[in-house]
Amino acid sequence: MESIKKNLLALTLEELTQVAQDLGLPRFVGRQMCDWIYGRKVDSIDEMTNISKSSRERLKAEYTIGASKPVEAMRSVDGTIKYLYRTAEGHFIETVYIPDFGNEGKPDAKGQPRRATLCVSSQVGCKMHCEFCMTGRQGFMAQLTAADILNQIYSLPERETLTNIVFMGQGEPFDNLDAVLRATEILTADYAYGWSPKRITVSSVGLAKGLIRFLDESKCNLAISLHHPIPEERGKIMPAERAFGIQDVVNLLRQYDFCRRTNEDYDEGTKQRRLTFEYILFGGLNDSMAHADALLRLLKPLDCRINLIRFHTIPDTPFRKTDEDTLKRFCDYLNAHGITTTIRASRGQDIYAACGLLSTKKQEESAWKRT
Repeated sequence: MESIKKNLLALTLEELTQVAQDLGLPRFVGRQMCDWIYGRKVDSIDEMTNISKSSRERLKAEYTIGASKPVEAMRSVDGTIKYLYRTAEGHFIETVYIPDFGNEGKPDAKGQPRRATLCVSSQVGCKMHCEFCMTGRQGFMAQLTAADILNQIYSLPERETLTNIVFMGQGEPFDNLDAVLRATEILTADYAYGWSPKRITVSSVGLAKGLIRFLDESKCNLAISLHHPIPEERGKIMPAERAFGIQDVVNLLRQYDFCRRTNEDYDEGTKQRRLTFEYILFGGLNDSMAHADALLRLLKPLDCRINLIRFHTIPDTPFRKTDEDTLKRFCDYLNAHGITTTIRASRGQDIYAACGLLSTKKQEESAWKRT
């Protein structure tokens, strides 16, 4: 039986250097591998042509890059693309590419979007079981490795156009924090992608241990999935509330330094990062002015912003979408009372917009074929 090879993708420069030494190769081969993987983004060890053939053969005996192309893509009329990746273990995960061509809807001088965000997944399924989430219905199946996470970026056809990455896909990032922190380390390291951490946002329901560790070890932006300002009601739709409540989350966040909410284009040179609260509006559930007032009271101590999100319907759900007038009134009310609030543009409505729909479909097809 052929042995399982280890991935080079998601290894640090120091670790790649150790790989070279363990195989009896010169230390500088570690730097060469690093340049080929993170600089030139090669798909195979054979492409590392400044490494001798005999050295490449040694590497290939035990290692592979760990990159794999998407197995399916769904393209929206608005330019959004939902990609389906298959992990080495045979699971399916989703990644969503969201180009932004600005107010005029035109590309820049190079023909590229003026901004392009990639929404990546951190787990196969999810343990949080939020009532309104399709991924939560899948249940938890597996953790993604740091290589699985990075591959969503590494193998993306549009990777060179990316300006931002958000960990808002399938899974709870703080429930797989080791892999998430390793991925963000590679993304921000000078020897690898060299991104500013302020181009990366990690979203969470607010798991206590993971939140503390993230705040202490990472400089990336933070987004908290809030969705209801009243703890008792939030607990009915988000079971994580019962373990570490939203008031506890707010109390913890007060101890940290965040970007002032009035600073629209915050200075890249400051140490501060942005704090955002995500809030899906559900008709008749959390969209009244009383809810807006409760939201203001809850978040008043924080320098933050709120991102209002339209609900993307999933099968067999009791939740319904808030009408546009209520959505705008809710947004205007929060802005008028001192918290910068925006409405996230709905994208990809024609391509299984809600997170988890495409991968659930593919998982079910695969299960059916095996029976």
